[in-house]
Amino acid sequence: MANTRTTASSRKPRATSRPAATRAPVEPEEEFDEPEVAEAEAQEAEAVSKHVTGLLCDEEIRIIPPGAWRQSWQRLLNSGQVDAFAKIVLHPDDYDLYLDIDPTNEEFGDLVNDAAMRAGESLGKSGGPAPSSRRTRRR
Repeated sequence: MANTRTTASSRKPRATSRPAATRAPVEPEEEFDEPEVAEAEAQEAEAVSKHVTGLLCDEEIRIIPPGAWRQSWQRLLNSGQVDAFAKIVLHPDDYDLYLDIDPTNEEFGDLVNDAAMRAGESLGKSGGPAPSSRRTRRR
């Protein structure tokens, strides 16, 4: 039987490993201050979509209905920037009242749900399709 071993000289040379990549140092994220809402942007938001009222701890608050929120506003809310979000969606005259009330997350969520209901929108989860009226197994 022939020798099937290969000699060292017939092997392909191994590629040398790449040098370690140098990464730029990660800078800590800056704390997010409330964004400056341009007066024109606030007026546009008010003109484009009327505010509806909702109850926040038994106080009437005017808020832009959830269906009219911009995605950038929603990202503020999802990232926990509730005060910055509120400054955009609440009526400018009601923002100070919101700060004075200092609501919990649950109370703020109740305001949003109340405003959505009054605007004729549904924020709840879909009930899903109705179950079939037919029996699963035929006889």
